Parts: sequence; C-alpha cells; structure tokens
Amino acid sequence: MPDRVVKLTIVNDFTCPNCCIGQHELLSAVSYCQDTLQLPLSFELEHMPFRLVNSALLPSDGSTKIDKETFYTNRYGKDKFQKFESAISNWAKEKNIPISFRGVMSQSTRAHRLALKAGQIGGQQLQLPILCGIFKANLEDGKDIADIQVLAEIAETAKMMSKGEAVRFLESDELEREVDTKCEKARNIGITGVPLIIIDGKWAVSGGQSSDVFVQIFKKLAAAGVSSTGIYSAPSPMPAPVIETGIFA
Repeated sequence: MPDRVVKLTIVNDFTCPNCCIGQHELLSAVSYCQDTLQLPLSFELEHMPFRLVNSALLPSDGSTKIDKETFYTNRYGKDKFQKFESAISNWAKEKNIPISFRGVMSQSTRAHRLALKAGQIGGQQLQLPILCGIFKANLEDGKDIADIQVLAEIAETAKMMSKGEAVRFLESDELEREVDTKCEKARNIGITGVPLIIIDGKWAVSGGQSSDVFVQIFKKLAAAGVSSTGIYSAPSPMPAPVIETGIFA
C-alpha cells in the first residue's frame, strides 16, 4: 500500500514571529512522524505568501523601514506588545532559538519572491532552506529582509543561486505580480491572519500551534489510510483546533 500523500499549504509572512513558531512546530511534527513514528505518510509542502502589513505603510520596494519595537508598540499598544514579546521569548527559550525583536520591520514582498523562485527551481527541497533562512535572518539575526544583499546571501548559502544571480533576480520585478496575486487571493478567500496551515485543502489549523497538535492530525490521517482504489479515506473527526474548510479544495 503506498504512503498517503499529505499536502500542506503554509500561509505565512516572514515578518510574523508566530509564523516562525508555527513553521518550526510543523516541521518538527513532520520529522517526528516520519523518522520516529514511521507513519505511512509522505508530505508535500507549499509556501503561500501573505502580507500582514499594508503596502501603503511598508512599500514592497523596501524604502520604508520601522524599528520593530516602535512598530509593535504603535500597532498593539505597549502592554499588549509586552505580553506578546514575553510569550514569544518564553517559547524561544524553551526551544533554544534566539528570537528577538531587534532590527527593523520592512515589507516582505522580496522575501516572498525569493521563496517562490526557490520553489520553481528546486521544489520543497530547496524552498524549505530558504524559508528557514529568511525567518532566521529576520527574527534571530535582526537583519532587514527587504535588503537585497541580505536575501542574496540567504540564496547563496542555500545553494539556490550565486549571490550575483540572486541580486539580479531581486533587482528585477520577476514574480512580484505572482506574490501580489497570491496575497490578494488569500485575502479574497477570507484569510485575515497567519500562520495558517491548510491540510489537503480540507482542514485548517491557525496560529502557532505546538508540534503535538500536528502529530495528532497526522496520526489520524495515517490511520484513515488509502482505499484499495487509491482514494484517500476520510479520517475520524479531527482534534481541535482543526476546522474543516474548502478554500483550497
């Protein structure tokens, strides 16, 4: 019996700390289910871009940058931002990942373009290192992910292309329309916040959920299996916080 293929559409924004958390927990769950539990599942991951901040405030050309602490304080208020920062810091300490709020907030369009280009060149095997590299640059190293040199270094480190090739790509407008279209599509189908993980186009998991949540979901899918005709069987009701959705069906 072949493995059940689970398609995961990851809707996120590189400016979002909870998106970094959500991706980390999802990838941990995937690794655990494959390497430790050895569930009869294989996974197809797809990045779908989303922009949390309106381009009127942060233009796609990266010309406007705002200190992160100033941005969050103005957006949420001092008390709410302090609680948010504390929650992120507690998670980061537990996972030994040095997430911080150093650096500037800038638009993520260029970073999304690079991620889409990676997917075109090498599929998820190349796209995943780019996704992780962008999150690390922004949230661990405090670098500006609208900066062409920063993104070019990420591309070169991931062996996606040379730094010069990456600079030329990023200085062009290649894939900018595609990013705009995908972001607009996400809004049009009702997505208002990220992270959001869409599983097989049928189930949605929102927020920075723990890896345990995803492990339970994947166990359900593995138990349902594949029918003798090759059709994926429907699992028993999914655990909370999963909701049924048809937006990507």
